[in-house]
Amino acid sequence: MSELALGAVSGVTGTGYVGRAAGAGDSAFAGTLAGVLGDLQAQQTTSNTLAVQAVTGDLTDIHRATLAASRAQTTMELVATVRNQAISGFNEMMRMQA
Repeated sequence: MSELALGAVSGVTGTGYVGRAAGAGDSAFAGTLAGVLGDLQAQQTTSNTLAVQAVTGDLTDIHRATLAASRAQTTMELVATVRNQAISGFNEMMRMQA
């Protein structure tokens, strides 16, 4: 059988998280995790600020507050799911026999 050579895929862009972590060695996962948590904190801060502006009447576009709250909620759910899967994977490795 002959092997097929695959060329580069065009039109695909990364999220930026992999690029930040590439070449970082043992701390690649920690760096990526810190970046994601920093982004989550920024989204929650933005959501809270826009919510306060909406309550006080200073916000002219309520859609911005709604989108910010939805983004923060979705990101928090994603982080919680990744955390749960990491814990589950760790527990599974601890159950393995050497």
